[in-house]
Amino acid sequence: MATDIRDKAAAEAAKTKRVDASEKRLINCHQVDVNQLMPLKYKWAWEHYDNGCANHWMPTEVPMNKDIEIWKSDTLTADERHVIMRNLGFFSTAESLVGNNLVLAIFKHITNAECRQYLLRQAFEEAVHSHTFLYVVESLGLDEGEVFNMYNEVPAIARKDAFEMELTREVLDPDFTTETFEGAQALLKNLIGFYLIMEGIFFYTGFVMILSFHRRNLMKGIGEQFQYILRDESIHLNFGIDLINGIKSENPELWTPEFQQQMVDRVRESVELELEYAKDCLPNGVLGLNAELFRDYVQYVADRRLERIGLPVQYNSPNPFPWMSETMDLAKEKNFFETRVTEYQTGGKLDWD
Repeated sequence: MATDIRDKAAAEAAKTKRVDASEKRLINCHQVDVNQLMPLKYKWAWEHYDNGCANHWMPTEVPMNKDIEIWKSDTLTADERHVIMRNLGFFSTAESLVGNNLVLAIFKHITNAECRQYLLRQAFEEAVHSHTFLYVVESLGLDEGEVFNMYNEVPAIARKDAFEMELTREVLDPDFTTETFEGAQALLKNLIGFYLIMEGIFFYTGFVMILSFHRRNLMKGIGEQFQYILRDESIHLNFGIDLINGIKSENPELWTPEFQQQMVDRVRESVELELEYAKDCLPNGVLGLNAELFRDYVQYVADRRLERIGLPVQYNSPNPFPWMSETMDLAKEKNFFETRVTEYQTGGKLDWD
C-alpha cells in the first residue's frame, strides 16, 4: 500500500516538473513532453520558423496576364514549351510527395516541439507550392491530366519520384520505430533523401531552367512564383541540414563509416537521375542551356550539400551558372534573406466588418 502511494506521488511529481531545455532531444525523447514548446533548446528551429513566416505568400497574388499572352502567342518555341511543361509536371507532384513525407512519416518521429512547429509551417508551404502549380496550369489552360500524370508517364520524372517514395514507405511501415539502431538510421536516411536530395538537388535544375525564362523577361509570372518557392526551399534545406546535423550530434553511433558511404552513394545516384531529367527537359538545348552544362551544375550543387553534413565532396565541378547567385548564393545559404526578391511582406492586420 505504501509503495503504491509513493508511486502515485512520484508520478504526480513527474507531471508537474518544469521542463529543463537541456533534456530535450530531437528523436527518442522520453524526458520531455513533446508538447512542451518553451523553453526552447533548438533556437535554430525557431529562427527557421520565423523566416518562413516572413516569407509568407500566395500564388494568386502574382499576376499571370502576361504569361497567358505569351503562352497563347508564337513567342515560345516548341522546345521552350517542352521545358516549361516538364518542370510543371515534375514540381506539381514532387511538392506533394514532400508534404506527404512530412505529415505522414516524419512528424511522428521528431520528438521536439520547436522542430515540430517548423514542420507544421513547412507542410503549409508545401501546400502553397502545390497550389502554385494548379494556379499556373489553370491560368495557362493546360491539360491537367498531362501535367499531373507526368510522374507516372515520363520515365525521367518517375525515377526521381520512386527514389524518394521508397524512403516514405520505409518509415510508414507499421512496425517502424526509431528506438532501434536500424530505425534511427532509416529516419536519418529519409531526412537526407528529402531535404538534401529532393529539395537540395532535384529541385535546382528546374529552378535554373524556369529562372532562365525570367531573366529574358519571358513567363515572368511563373518566374516570380519560382523565386518565392526557391526562397522557401532554401529555408527548408537549411532546417533539414540543421536537423540532420543535430541528430548526428546527439546520436553519433548512427554516423558509421558504412552509413556515410551509403549516403554518398545515394547522392551520386541522385546526380545521375537529375542528369537524365535534364536531358529529357533539354533534348535540343534552349535559352543557352544544354544537358552537358547541367552535369557541372548538378555536381557542383551536390558537393555543396555533402559539405554541409560533413561528407566529402565528390566532383569538384565549377558552377556554370554564376548568375544564379543573383537569386541565391549556394555557398552562403544562411545569408539568403539579406537580399529579398521583392519587398513583399505579409500584412500585419486584418480589416473586420
